[in-house]
This record gives sequence, C-alpha cells and structure tokens, in this order.
Amino acid sequence: MSASNRPLVFLAAWSLIFGLVLWLYPPAVPADGDPEAGRAVSLMSRAIETLRAHRDKSGPPIDARFDLNRTGLIGVEFSPITTSLGHLEAKRTTANPQFAGAIVRMFREAGLRRGDRVAVGASGSFPGLILATMCAAEALKLQTLVISSLGSSNWGGNHPGWTWLEVSEGLRRAGILDAGPIAFSLGGDRDIGADMTAEGRELLAAKIRASGRPFLRETDLAASVAARVALFEANAGGEPVKAFVNVGGSYADMGTDGEILKLRPGFNPAADVVVPPVERRGLIQEMARRGIPVIHLLYVKGLCDRYGLPWDPVPLPGPEASGPAPGRSPRPLFLIVYLAGMLSGLGWIARANSRFGKEFPEAD
Repeated sequence: MSASNRPLVFLAAWSLIFGLVLWLYPPAVPADGDPEAGRAVSLMSRAIETLRAHRDKSGPPIDARFDLNRTGLIGVEFSPITTSLGHLEAKRTTANPQFAGAIVRMFREAGLRRGDRVAVGASGSFPGLILATMCAAEALKLQTLVISSLGSSNWGGNHPGWTWLEVSEGLRRAGILDAGPIAFSLGGDRDIGADMTAEGRELLAAKIRASGRPFLRETDLAASVAARVALFEANAGGEPVKAFVNVGGSYADMGTDGEILKLRPGFNPAADVVVPPVERRGLIQEMARRGIPVIHLLYVKGLCDRYGLPWDPVPLPGPEASGPAPGRSPRPLFLIVYLAGMLSGLGWIARANSRFGKEFPEAD
C-alpha cells in the first residue's frame, strides 16, 4: 500500500466501525414514532389505573410503603402462597408501563405479525411482566396462549386475595384486557407448591378448581412440559406457535439444566438456546428445539440494560413516554472519539497531499 493511500484506508475503516456500531446499537426513536409501542404503554397504564381503583374500592388495599407508585401489582413480603425469595425493587421496576413498549420491540425481533400465536409460560411472581406481555400482544394484534402458575416469590402476585387469577379476571370484567390463562398450576418447587405451606397449596388449588380451567399437577418435568405443549397446540386453532415468552423462573418453563442461567434476557433466536436432554429440559428449551424463538423475561436488571428501561422509577413515566428507545444509542463519548478520528484522518490527508505536491511539483 502506498503511503498516499493510507489516510483513505484509515477513514474507510473508521467509518465502517462506526456503521457497525450504529447497526448493533440503533439510535433512539422518538416515542411518538412507534404507534404500537405507544398503544401498548397506554393500555398498560389504563390497566394499572383500573387495578388501583379496584383495590381502593374493594381491596385488598394497596400498601404505599412498598408499592410506591400504587400500581396494584405489588404483593406482600410473606404469605402462605409465597414460594421463594424475590426483590421488591425488581417487582416495582416491572410494573412500569414502558415494559409493554419494550416487549413490542421483542415481538418484532421475533418476526411476529398480526394474528400470530404466541405461547406464554408465566410465573405469578411477575404480574407486571405478564400484564406488559398481554398489552404488547394486544397492541400488535397477536393471539396469546397463557399458562400461569399462581404461587409467587416475595412481592409478586403472592397476596392470597390478589393473585394473577384475580388480576386477570378484574381486567376482563372491566373490559380492559382479556388476559385469562388457558390453564393454571400451583408453581413453586417442582411446580406443585412444595415450598408453600399446606394452607397455601389448598387455597390455590381451590381457586384453580373454581376457575374451571385445566389444573396442571404433573410431578415429572418431562410430563409437565409435554402437557403444556399439548395445551398450547390444542388452543392454537390449528395455527403454529410463532414465539414463546417465558415470564419468571418457573420449574416447568426453565427446566433444571444449568445452561439456562446463561440465556440472554429478552429476545433469543431458537438457535441460541442450549437444548439439554429431555429429563432436564423445560418449556423454553423444548420450544427452541422446535425452532420457536424465545423471549426470556426474568433477569430484570439485564432487561433494563438491554432495552433502555429505568430501574425502580418513582414516579412512573406517563403514557406520553410511549416506550423506550428500541435499542441503545451510541454514547456521546463515542461520538466525540469518532469525530476526533475523522478530523485526524482529514488532517493526515491534507499533510499527505502537501508532501505529495512538494515531491512532485506541477510542470510549468
């Protein structure tokens, strides 16, 4: 390579690097430029207003010491249906309606179109994330098939009188959203509530029986996964399931293989999911084995970092902030470095041209 061409090669490489960064981390899109995300956020905001009014009127009352934004989506620290430890800040974070806008983006990453079927495996531990998923699906006119557990970790849907069953029924009766599951399980250890009290197990079993929906109680992981797949297929109207959404850390959905802990929060192509042997395989891996992409909603801090969402915001962003940017924007420092590199390259070209002119003066 001649010395005179090096500055041009430098600028071309610099621009290529910058272009790749922009492709991987697209710049922010104004909220009003994404109408579906806006509809999802507005719908979740209305749902929260409805839940707040319901709890203020007929209980159980909202404890504003813990549910700082009075969303009606925060449970209690301990109860007979509590299954495991949970973090209050994470539960409050997922009650932000902006999560519905972020999940719209995840559905788009999965290539979903109007009318597509989406299977959802949901733990009662994250009622905010279940609601956000339902609102995002409604905004994009997707058909959701939800199987939900009712047990919950701390601060989730673990109030005995306010589980996901009561939340979804309240929204349906109010005409806000039809978010009712096609089946229920107890949840918790081995998906049979082994870590709940006996009182809690019986309370939830009575709720499920009264709902009239299928009650999943298999103790074997492979049988539990197979039963869920069969229910999804039976309720899909002959259409294929195009994506699977995992909400929380359900035994039946996550399985028991340690590789699941490495799964990236948010959207994952099926090829990125490690599929273990059937005896350790949860619904996430089984769906991926069938070529179905997975949206993994569990590691809340990772979701916030990846999709540009605030952590534990008080107050919540209003509906006019109709969703996060669909990706991170390049940092200002990066732009400064890029511009400095471009200026250096241009200076290099100018100096090279000056030397070239001196060494090879024009003929008279």
